[in-house]
Formats: sequence, structure tokens, C-alpha cells
Amino acid sequence: MKQFVSFVIKEARHILRDKRTMLILFGMPVVLMLLFGFAITNDVKNVRTVIVTSQMDHLTHAAVNRLAASEYFTITATVPTPKDAELMIRRQKADIAIVFASKHQGAQFIVDGSDPNMAQQWTAYAQQVIVNSQLSTVNLKLLYNPQMKSAYNFVPAIMGMLLLLICAMMTSVSIVREKERGTMEVLLVSPVRPLLIIVAKAVPYLLQALLILAVILLMSATVLDVPLHGSLGWILMVSFIYILPALSLGLLISNIAQTQFVTLLVSAMVLLLPTVMLSGMLFPVESMPVILQWVSAVIPPRYYIEAMRKLMIMGVGIGEVWREVAVLSFMTLLLLAVSLKKFNKRLS
Repeated sequence: MKQFVSFVIKEARHILRDKRTMLILFGMPVVLMLLFGFAITNDVKNVRTVIVTSQMDHLTHAAVNRLAASEYFTITATVPTPKDAELMIRRQKADIAIVFASKHQGAQFIVDGSDPNMAQQWTAYAQQVIVNSQLSTVNLKLLYNPQMKSAYNFVPAIMGMLLLLICAMMTSVSIVREKERGTMEVLLVSPVRPLLIIVAKAVPYLLQALLILAVILLMSATVLDVPLHGSLGWILMVSFIYILPALSLGLLISNIAQTQFVTLLVSAMVLLLPTVMLSGMLFPVESMPVILQWVSAVIPPRYYIEAMRKLMIMGVGIGEVWREVAVLSFMTLLLLAVSLKKFNKRLS
């Protein structure tokens, strides 16, 4: 046990001495949190709006005043007919036009649909404002994210991406670096069993992943104003379960690659691109083609992101995420078994 602790301390000191690694480990989470929280956002703001004033009454005037007062819409013009409003949209002078039909009959929306996702959001926001102005009897209530902040969606996704990259990519690079320098063979012939050496190299990254998780949660609550509705204990437990398959995946990549360049290339193809495109981080899995939904079913971040959104944003208990926890646990056992088997074969 003393030798195992010595190996852990040795690897931790090596990480602390490597300034580039430290910059990646602690700089990347902060930068990504700020980018996704403030710069890369799909929040609705300053939507150029045209009002058709063919039929107006005191209720429609109230709705227009609410639209103008909100931070979401900017009234750019008023026109007499819907054709004039459509013409302004076609000329790229407006994003949405609102036609008030008649008293108590709600409104018609003419929307620039070149970006379908944004068009749906513009319509939803406008409907919410009009509903609040009592032009309609429909009662609209938004659960969990009443302000429709994109940070609520991005924070759990960033957690899934960062923990996977840090644990899998950095662990695999650390092992391959030893191969390139020719020191891996020296370590393997030491009195400590090879399995304990690999575990010792993974432990510092596990601890750093938990530290980065704490930084992300702190930034989300203080900087991005994303509430933490669920139990912190369950969040840490599920995160720990997610870190284990990430470390196992890093060990598997280290068995395949022989150089750090190949390791980074494989990590980008196996980890980064599938995580961003197919895990539900940016695009809903349910909206993907069936084939891609099946591909996303084998990506661990998909289940972790779903679990974190339920625990953090919805505030549910562990019983509501048992399926995600079960899948991550199964992936841990499978990846660890395959990784260790391949590693033992390479030793023989």
C-alpha cells in the first residue's frame, strides 16, 4: 500500500510540474463555462418585431406595450397589412411579425423560419408575452426554467464533456507518454503489480476531475445563476460513477495508441466529436435519425447529461435516474474488463 501511495504522489507531482497540463485541466473548464454561459447561447434577445396595426384595441395595445418593454423583442416598425410585414421579413429587416386578428381572437405570427430552432423560440416567447397580456385564455406555465436560459441546458452538458475529456484523454496521454520515454517498462518490472501502477496513474486525474466538478458547480451557481435543485450528494455519486468508465476508456485508448499524437487523434474521434454531436449536448437525441439514436446509445456522456439535468435542474431524487446510473455502471464494468484484458495481453 505504501508503494501504491508513492506512485500516486509521483504522478500527482508530475502533473503539477507540467504547466501545460495544469492550464488544460483548470483553464479549459473556466473558459468553456464562460463561453457556453454567455457567448455561445440560444437565448432570445432583441428580436426585430413588426406589428400589423389593421385591427387594434386596448388589449392588443397592452400586448404591444409588453412586447416593447421586454428584453426579448424590439419593435422596429408598424405596418397596416400582413403582406407588408412579410415583405419586411423577406428583405431581412425583421425577424417576426405579429398580426392581431380581432378582439379576443389572439394573434397570428409570421416568422423567419430559416433557422427553425430560433423560430420556435421566438414564437414561444411571443406567445408567453401575449398570454400574460390576457389576449388569450390559455394558461402558460414553464417549469424548471421559467426564464428560458440556455445555461440551464449547457452546464450539465459541459460537465459531461469535461469530465470525459479530462479522465479519458489525460489518462491515456499520461500512459502513452511513459511508453514514448521508455519508462513504462521500468515501472512494470517494479515490485508493484502492473494493475496498481495503472490505477495509481489514474487516481490523480480522478481527484482533479472531482475538483473541476466542484469548480463547475460553484461557477454555475454564482456566475451563471443556474440553481442546484437536487441533492449534492447524489450529484457527486453519479459523477463518480461516470468518471470510472471515462478512466477505463482512457486505459483502452492507451492500449491502442503508441504515440501522444495518435492518442489525441483517437480521443478527438472517439471522445470529443461524438460527445458534442450525439450526446444531446447541443441537439436533442429524440430529433436525430434512428440510426444516430442507436449510435448515441453507446456514448456514456448521453446518460450522464440526462441524469445531471434531472438532478440539478429538475431536482428529482436518485430513483428518477436509476436507468442512467444502471447503464453507466454496466459501461464501467464492460470497459474496465476489456481494458484490463487488453493491457494484460500487452504485458504478456
